[in-house]
Amino acid sequence: MAEFSFSDLETIIRDRANSGDPDSWTAKLFSRGIDKAAQKLGEEAVETVIAAVKGDTQGLVSESADLIYHWLVVLGLSGVPLGDVLKELESRTGRSGIAEKASRPKG
Repeated sequence: MAEFSFSDLETIIRDRANSGDPDSWTAKLFSRGIDKAAQKLGEEAVETVIAAVKGDTQGLVSESADLIYHWLVVLGLSGVPLGDVLKELESRTGRSGIAEKASRPKG
């Protein structure tokens, strides 16, 4: 079986976004816009943190999947390709996280 990737999920989201399928959560989120999608992303982030703190491994897996899905929806609605995020991450690999954070503009 081929490994499922974030790129695969990004493609599925893009395909479903404007499908008009009344049974598609993705289509519904895209029709509701960035505010609703961002709200869902925030909710999933909190649920992921709660599962992690509780030591709920299965909950952490499930909530992480929801978090990643909603993050990719927000990227899609914002017109930001996953590749841009991956390039940014790649650019940070040559220095420590502490140095990278210190180099960010203050504000």
